[in-house]
Amino acid sequence: MNPFEDIDVFDCPVCHGTGMIQVENGWCLYVECMDCACHTAELPYNSPEERLRVAQQAVSLWNVGKVINSGVGD
Repeated sequence: MNPFEDIDVFDCPVCHGTGMIQVENGWCLYVECMDCACHTAELPYNSPEERLRVAQQAVSLWNVGKVINSGVGD
């Protein structure tokens, strides 16, 4: 069972690839594009209960296009 399955992650705002929630060693998470690797900031959490709220925050940032892209700038 995926605890994040009810969160709607849009396609990548840069390349329109698939965005996925990534969890780092049980202390933070972020949303990352599986194609171009742009991502949101890492958002820390302190408990399993807080993890869902933080995931929703990360997805909100992703869905409005607030991402870090290591590609060539404008």
